[in-house]
Amino acid sequence: MQSSFLQTIQKILPASSILTETADCLAYGYDNSRRQAIPDVVVFPQNEQQVIELIQLCNEHRIPIVARGRGTGTTGATVPTQGGLVMSFEQMNNIIEINPDDRLIRVQPGVTNQEVQQAAAEHGFFWAPDPTSAAFCTIGGNLAYNSAGPRAVKYGSCRENTLGLRAVTGNGKLIKCGVSTTKGVVGYDLTRLIIGSEGTLAIITEATLKLLPKAEIKHTLKATYHTMEAAARAVSNIMAQPTTPCALEFMDANALNMVRDYSTADLPEQAGAMLMIEVDGSEDHIQHAAHAVEKAAQVEGFIETQYAKTAAEIAALWQTRKVLSPSLRKIAPKKINEDVVVPVSKMAALITGLDKLSKEYGIPIVNFGHAGNGNIHVNLLTNPDDADEMKKAEQCLDQVFDLVLSLDGTLSGEHGVGLEKRDFIYKELGKNEIDLMRGIKQQFDPNNILNSDKSLPLI
Repeated sequence: MQSSFLQTIQKILPASSILTETADCLAYGYDNSRRQAIPDVVVFPQNEQQVIELIQLCNEHRIPIVARGRGTGTTGATVPTQGGLVMSFEQMNNIIEINPDDRLIRVQPGVTNQEVQQAAAEHGFFWAPDPTSAAFCTIGGNLAYNSAGPRAVKYGSCRENTLGLRAVTGNGKLIKCGVSTTKGVVGYDLTRLIIGSEGTLAIITEATLKLLPKAEIKHTLKATYHTMEAAARAVSNIMAQPTTPCALEFMDANALNMVRDYSTADLPEQAGAMLMIEVDGSEDHIQHAAHAVEKAAQVEGFIETQYAKTAAEIAALWQTRKVLSPSLRKIAPKKINEDVVVPVSKMAALITGLDKLSKEYGIPIVNFGHAGNGNIHVNLLTNPDDADEMKKAEQCLDQVFDLVLSLDGTLSGEHGVGLEKRDFIYKELGKNEIDLMRGIKQQFDPNNILNSDKSLPLI
């Protein structure tokens, strides 16, 4: 990296906000995909003007940029495979404004999801997206991936819950998009375009988030079934009646068997699948809502429903779901973690097909996820040191994606594309669509410095 480039960075940022030693940069070169690369320099901007100047400098010198939150993503989108500059936003972590009257909060990208929830809760509100990593992941990262979490089934993802953005394009131009109101149709919707673009179009410096009033009360229950087919029918039944649960999660038999040693919740031995259901609302309405959902859950193949009646029981049930993903790494050295989505009515066909692929390739597959919107976390468990096993896993994954698309599904619901799915995108998108997206990328980032090898297939 040119010395003149580094010298100019030192004019923009204090020395304490610049890392150049390999040992210091190492921690900013990986994410939860377990991929890793070493950046040439890591910077920690503290304000928007510094972001603008840094991007303009990188644009002038054609230095690749990767924007980074806390590295909790699973697709390699924040791995600096081309070296260059990593822009970490951990020091841009201020809540700028919280406005209960207009039900909004303005934040910098380094604020964590949990910090937003805590600030909103003091005024009786919440922000809908609630990924499992909420205590650690940042708003910038949530927006880059369009992360959602369990509440998306009722309240939507980041796109539905973000009013506006301030961002800097690849040529260092500041853009302001969106509104501070719940309606607005002036111009193209750049806010929704940038959300989910994985830092390939612009780097977010501020977000205006829509807040929702906290429910007066919640009821939490679990429903167990003899088969995944029965659980899938129950999900369709639940989603077809007027009361939409605020969370509707599922675990298949493989997930249940794996997590028993890590959970204090009662998990019936004979269960082939389990639904975790949360219903929220007013004190006056909650009993009726919970009863309606419970009744809809009772399809052929149903075993039982149990309410979590105490705070400890509720915590145990959700802890079962939260420990599932990390506990997979104790079963196998590597998990290939995909978050595919299919129509709710085709969930059973997906799980049945995944079981067949698991047996065909000899690769254990564990499935769980957000049943209410058909967002399934498919986990292929492998040994990365076994070349033959990894080859089988890659072949199996290719078939998994074909299966998903044959069921009118999509390859990613909330984990993004990054590097992990980049070369599979052609299966879902045609040449015309990809060419159009490349044209949009060119308009935002003419010198292709923003995360240029992520998201879209390479030419």
